[in-house]
Amino acid sequence: MSEFVSATPAFPVQDIGRAVTFYADKLGFALVAQGPGFALLSRNSVFLHLWLSNDRRWQERKGADPIISGAESFLAGTASCRIEVTEIETLHAACREHDIVHPNGPLKRADYGAMEFAILDHEGNLITFFQPD
Repeated sequence: MSEFVSATPAFPVQDIGRAVTFYADKLGFALVAQGPGFALLSRNSVFLHLWLSNDRRWQERKGADPIISGAESFLAGTASCRIEVTEIETLHAACREHDIVHPNGPLKRADYGAMEFAILDHEGNLITFFQPD
């Protein structure tokens, strides 16, 4: 049977440049690759894919025919993922300094035996950081 080795979260954003800056400045990610409509970032062994979601044609459509580009602007900020980390208290303090900790996601012990907290990026995408006991 095949072994699953890793996963790369993919977040929809309305402005790739602004998103790259957010992840670099607030969370220490480095830009690996960027092209029209996408960027790939990394920090340690974690990769994050950003994809452009700024198609606004759906706002102007007439009639019953939907516009289905897969990049509609309303998709930005709708994704989430969980990232395992070490030294979660240090990361939490840094995220608090950047004022990106989710209001409902403070540092806490989860029922399943891990410390965790959540942040929102500038678009509203949710990342929950966790550190198993």
